[in-house]
Amino acid sequence: MEQHQIDWIEGERPAYPDYPGFKAEGTSQEAARKIAVTAGTVRQKVLSFFVACYPRAVTADEVASELGLTVLTTRPRVSELHAAGLIEQVPERRPNESGMTAACWRATRDAIVRAANA
Repeated sequence: MEQHQIDWIEGERPAYPDYPGFKAEGTSQEAARKIAVTAGTVRQKVLSFFVACYPRAVTADEVASELGLTVLTTRPRVSELHAAGLIEQVPERRPNESGMTAACWRATRDAIVRAANA
């Protein structure tokens, strides 16, 4: 294993959302392998932010800004947390940096309970 890459054994790719996913072999798969080294730590930071600001909902871009991360690092972690049932989308939407409206997310009660018991 290189410092910035995890080599998955053929056919034993870790399961999403616990590890970064990819839609196609090639560049996307390579990016998932490279981010897998730090994705868990970043995912936990993102989740901790959602828990800390509960019940307020925030966009993925707002999380990135508050944590000093890029949106390209943060948005996939938000998707993983949603797939894991630790954050939920609320009806509110707000403009992001691109001017498009973005979904707002907040921690689920399960995430709050887990954080309190940790």
